[in-house]
Amino acid sequence: MKSSRLVIAAVIAATQLFVNQPVARAGETAASSPSEATPVPEKAPPLPLHTIEGVGGLVITPVAYLVDPGPEGTWFGRPSFSATYVSAHQQNVSSFDVTETLFRRVELGFAASRFGLGDLPTAVEKAVGADIGRSDVWLYNLNARVLALPENSFNLPTPSVTLGVQGKINDGIGTIDHNTGGALTKIGLRHTASADFVGTATKMFPNVIAGHPFLISAGLRLSEADQLGYVGFGDTYRPSFEGNAAYAVLPWAWLAFEYRQKRNPYGHIGDLVRPEQDWFTTGVAFILNNHTTGTVGYGHLGNVLNRVEDYGWALSAKYEF
Repeated sequence: MKSSRLVIAAVIAATQLFVNQPVARAGETAASSPSEATPVPEKAPPLPLHTIEGVGGLVITPVAYLVDPGPEGTWFGRPSFSATYVSAHQQNVSSFDVTETLFRRVELGFAASRFGLGDLPTAVEKAVGADIGRSDVWLYNLNARVLALPENSFNLPTPSVTLGVQGKINDGIGTIDHNTGGALTKIGLRHTASADFVGTATKMFPNVIAGHPFLISAGLRLSEADQLGYVGFGDTYRPSFEGNAAYAVLPWAWLAFEYRQKRNPYGHIGDLVRPEQDWFTTGVAFILNNHTTGTVGYGHLGNVLNRVEDYGWALSAKYEF
């Protein structure tokens, strides 16, 4: 593994050196001095992070900055990968994400996310005598965002604004619905695939508190999803608000807070399917180097199916090439 990384690094370095050599005109000699070559731009810190849905943001909400767009004039940013684990009292989520930014304006992302159902199978069998046939469900997110308005456009203090679509495919909730005689259909389940439409605005204040940067984001989401899509989708798009704030306590450590409104598209089934509630998280992101971040978070998730998940811990790591 170490040798392969050295080979990759050598190839990248050689490519950058070649690209940045000046082209000799007719009758001229190309510059041979290293001091005359165009300097290679230094890589920016690996921010923003990835959400568990596979877009640039914190853990559960996006920011309007695209992931690793690359320096000015580039067509392809560096690909970014992340893994996140969220553990609540009973249930858990594991998410594996990848993003790539094109032309510094379009971010493409994919996330494969597993939702562990905890003791729901046992609770359903005990209550109604049905085997739901699953201990987890998978949610696949296919995302595209465009930078509609760069920050400080028109020489004005405008926020950065992105517009995005998140296609979502649920693998598993249909089986659970079938094995329980359409119980979820009776309370509002209509689809196992849908799409969210999201607009996000983010503004950075470089020196607002003790000379350290502070950013704040606000977004509007149109969605049919229950529990982000882990429990499937209804048939009505509902608007919801989401936002976050982050502050650089140290150059290598950011403290963040998130809020995500939940619109609860389904009815409920006693204590087996409870009405969903808004989510709150707080956490710290550590910039380990110019390629890697690590995040530790704590969140209040409220009702999630048969459980009241008042708290949950999150661990995440992200790598940018």
